[in-house]
Amino acid sequence: MDRSLGSRQLAGLLSAAPHTDGRPGYRALADGVRTLLLHGRIALHVRLPAERELASALGISRATVTAAYDLLREDGFARSRRGAGTWTELPDGHRPANVASFPADDGVIDLAVAAPGAPEAQLAEALAEAARLLPRQASTPGYHPYGMTELRAAVAERFTRRGLPTLPDQILITNGAQQALSLTLGLLGRPGDRILVENPSYPNALDTMRRAGLRTTPVPVTEDGWDPGLIDCALRQAAPRLAYLIPDFHNPTGRLMPPEQRLAVMESARATGTWLVIDETMTDIALDVPPAAPFASLAPRGTGEQIVTVGSLSKTHWGGLRLGWVRAGSRLITELATARVPADMGGSVLNQLVGLGLLARTDQVLSERLPRLRAQRDALAESLGRHLPDWRWKSPPGGLSLWIDLGRPIASQLARAALTRGVRVEGGARFGADPGTHESRLRFPYTLAPEVLDEAVRRVAAALDGGLDAAGADTGRPRWIA
Repeated sequence: MDRSLGSRQLAGLLSAAPHTDGRPGYRALADGVRTLLLHGRIALHVRLPAERELASALGISRATVTAAYDLLREDGFARSRRGAGTWTELPDGHRPANVASFPADDGVIDLAVAAPGAPEAQLAEALAEAARLLPRQASTPGYHPYGMTELRAAVAERFTRRGLPTLPDQILITNGAQQALSLTLGLLGRPGDRILVENPSYPNALDTMRRAGLRTTPVPVTEDGWDPGLIDCALRQAAPRLAYLIPDFHNPTGRLMPPEQRLAVMESARATGTWLVIDETMTDIALDVPPAAPFASLAPRGTGEQIVTVGSLSKTHWGGLRLGWVRAGSRLITELATARVPADMGGSVLNQLVGLGLLARTDQVLSERLPRLRAQRDALAESLGRHLPDWRWKSPPGGLSLWIDLGRPIASQLARAALTRGVRVEGGARFGADPGTHESRLRFPYTLAPEVLDEAVRRVAAALDGGLDAAGADTGRPRWIA
């Protein structure tokens, strides 16, 4: 066992997590560790602190920690071996919140996934086109660590058209934006390095940072957006190696960073030598305003080399293709391609050909998709106003979800209660860069049809009216987010 969790680190995570009063100390401690494990805050197969050390860090008796570890082992959330200590496990039927698998067609309205379905007509056309192009690839080995030349050129042309001149050798095609982010953080960061991150932020990105051993420096994003002064202060005080930002229709708040704030952030990052990793997966989901120019296009000439841009087709076209990209300097792209070879040697040729066809049809896809999303957003707001009039939110100018203020810290309980009513939704804590934050928030996507959204709202309202006290039991169902 080569990975260990320090006693102070675990004590900090436990103290920041929500507490349930009225239970024996050892049960509360076991439940806290179990919750952190299921939420992905603690990794699997990590050695837990020695009983005496954790007792000292928490200011409790060693007997309490011993009893908590016994309960974790009994329930299958820990395993021990003489001389090797105690480490984390998961019992059968349980999955951490970031695992991307769950029962299909289980009758549950899934609001944990903020992503639309495929544009069927354009997908069919792109598939037919790919079928005609595929035989030309049959005589080649089919391995493209950088991505297919034609697709790299198409993505580069897209950046150029948006105001950021880009060459194909500045593009790496990846298996979705998640792989693009994992490769970038793995190459540019080292365990123990600091990374500035928005709070709240995209959970899968936060999980990637934790697995890479990066230490997060959170800065708040509120309903009113970012505070460049706070970002500047965090950059200068913490001097993070990296900063991960979602300036275009931020996930989950939906905010859009104004150009003057982008310039201020770039200036602060340049002063501290911080790499900016910009997530543009939501850029084209512009509902009330024009799409923003690429973040890196605002950098003065010759100063944008430390800006890495990540994007994908998942939110604009279809996540089922698993096509994303990195835009960076050509030298960094080569290093990223070298790093990805041991993982998968390159993406699917067929998927890239289909993606090439869909990318060429982007204007047509968005001309049909954006009005539909606008109508669904408005329908969701109307339904929430009827069934849950005390909830508050600020309508986002783009993106795929509402970031709702529940008025009290009940989000996790409500999410569990809603699941018993057939709605899978995620509480705000799942999006927190700090444990225990955003318990009064709920992310509610509007990617489903208006009648389905109305039914989901009615079920959530019924779960709230039914009371939350009995909703604490974990169903063991897989939980994930997109």
